[in-house]
Amino acid sequence: MAMSSILNADDIKKALDAFAAADSFDYRKFFDMVGLKAKSSDDVKKVFKVLDADNSGFIEEEELKFVLKGFAKDGRDLTDKETKAFLNAADKDGDGKIGVDEFVQLVTE
Repeated sequence: MAMSSILNADDIKKALDAFAAADSFDYRKFFDMVGLKAKSSDDVKKVFKVLDADNSGFIEEEELKFVLKGFAKDGRDLTDKETKAFLNAADKDGDGKIGVDEFVQLVTE
């Protein structure tokens, strides 16, 4: 499933452009800019499935690094600092990965 079937392609492009510089990624602003915060939890779960590249049911740290590429092929890789901050914000149970419920909670908080 393509991200553009869930979210507006123009919104995705604007959000990616806004966070093009290294160490500028703010997941709260990003989710708001792409319109994800306004989506139903079912749509947020669809986005999670796209980002869960290995279909493990979790977004692991290695997958998080490429999260922007999940929104568009030309998205940049997150820096190690951004990846760790994103993981720490979302990983409520401390298992080192983000489950679907943790992701929905992060997006909607």
